[in-house]
Amino acid sequence: MQKLLLLGDEAIAQAAMDAGLTGAYAYPGTPSTEILEYIQRSQQAKERNIHRQWSANEKTALEAAIGMSYAGKRALVCMKHVGLNVAADPFMNCAITGVNGGLVIISADDPSMHSSQNEQDSRYYGKFALIPVLEPADQQEAYDMTRFGFDLSEKHKVPVLIRITTRLAHSRAGIQTRGIIKEKNLKLPMEKRQFVLLPSIARVKYRELLDKQSYFDKESDESIFNKYIDFQDKSLGIITSGIAYNYIIENYPHRRVPHPLIRIGQYPIPRKKIKKLIHDCHEILVIEEGYPFIEEMLNGFSQDHKIKGKLDGTLPRDGELNPNIVASALKINKPVGKDIPGLVADRPPSMCKGCGHIDVYLALNEALEAYEEGRVFADIGCYTLGALPPYNAINSTVDMGASIPMAKGAADAGLVPSVAVIGDSTFIHSGITGLLDVVSENSPIVVIISDNSSTAMTGGQIYPGLGDLELICKSLGVPSEHLRVIVPLKKNHNQNVKILKEELAYHGTSVIIAQRECVQIGAKQAKEKHKK
Repeated sequence: MQKLLLLGDEAIAQAAMDAGLTGAYAYPGTPSTEILEYIQRSQQAKERNIHRQWSANEKTALEAAIGMSYAGKRALVCMKHVGLNVAADPFMNCAITGVNGGLVIISADDPSMHSSQNEQDSRYYGKFALIPVLEPADQQEAYDMTRFGFDLSEKHKVPVLIRITTRLAHSRAGIQTRGIIKEKNLKLPMEKRQFVLLPSIARVKYRELLDKQSYFDKESDESIFNKYIDFQDKSLGIITSGIAYNYIIENYPHRRVPHPLIRIGQYPIPRKKIKKLIHDCHEILVIEEGYPFIEEMLNGFSQDHKIKGKLDGTLPRDGELNPNIVASALKINKPVGKDIPGLVADRPPSMCKGCGHIDVYLALNEALEAYEEGRVFADIGCYTLGALPPYNAINSTVDMGASIPMAKGAADAGLVPSVAVIGDSTFIHSGITGLLDVVSENSPIVVIISDNSSTAMTGGQIYPGLGDLELICKSLGVPSEHLRVIVPLKKNHNQNVKILKEELAYHGTSVIIAQRECVQIGAKQAKEKHKK
């Protein structure tokens, strides 16, 4: 046992290793990235040879973790909230197969969309899959819940979802660790067809999952993570969850809330506690980070009480909560903290000076001057910033891997030529299948893979397939004469424009790989080399 000062992400990582982890699988995505990075740096993980490599995407990460669970070992899977969309197929189905070794899935939500396309709330996925969900309020709970999650997973033979948010993931606090558990022995499922989801088997397994719901309800009502804190002023009852609890207590002297309060950290919601609160209090206020998940479920409890929260406008539906917003909902006149001074100007994100993506866009813009605007489809990565001035180079960014299929669909509709811009890591993540569709129909699009040799936007992680893009494209059937490699540097600008114009004029599929290492990664490596 020791005391450590850790990010919420790091507390989860440490807890998983202490709980007898055999393998961690992930795809980098803010705000979840630091979980696997912590395990990769850990001496503890090195000594025990814990698997800790990045996966090609969230779906393959979860499927590998299910395989490790099949073998009786404990596995951790980490992703951001939109990554859970990518992993939704195995996520929903592993709830039905159940698990053998403990399986904990971390989904890091990003309210206010600091680095995301949406604000979706992962708790709905847990409810959708009919599995237990845990939601820590602080770093210590992040540690404790992760350990507990593995036990809960093995107790009920189901995966367990842990939902965190950006402020918990990226804030630091002291935690107390507990004793280290030995890794589980290799042990295959006793039920030999447990993981075979033929319809006849899946129907039986689904009924088994439904039968477990009453046990999940009982666990929730008795959970140490669901607390009923009673106080005398019953004019108001408060229901809160996760990090939102902190915003409430910051508004009261000595952090003592004068109203009865239920603090939810384990789902399904604790029905007995909620019924008591509704019975005892005149009015109910639900304060939760994300969607009105708990609030929506209260409609069936009582029609006599007035439920306040996000649905009636007491709290905003979008963006993060903070102590001031919560103070307003609690009708506390004195807000906590101060407004940001007007002299602090917003600084919009921009690409780094010397970034290879810049030279790609400068060449592309010039090559497209002869065509009407609105034909460039991009993807998720640093190069998404090409949508902003001074480049104004791209017209879409929807989700990981969407650029190539969208360009194909636009070409199918008659927008020829269409252009897809995708990064190297994103291409491996979910661009390959789109390119396969394009090649199979010889669609008249130009695919630009802007290759900076890393998953640069999240810190320069190494991805599977690094250095093999040309080989992969050839294997997919891209014709050699229309598979071009360029180096996006200012001195090569004229030559790169010439190549782009040639491929734009070709009525068929072409791929241009723009190869140039990320300037930040290169500088970091040079600095480390200098230290040696």
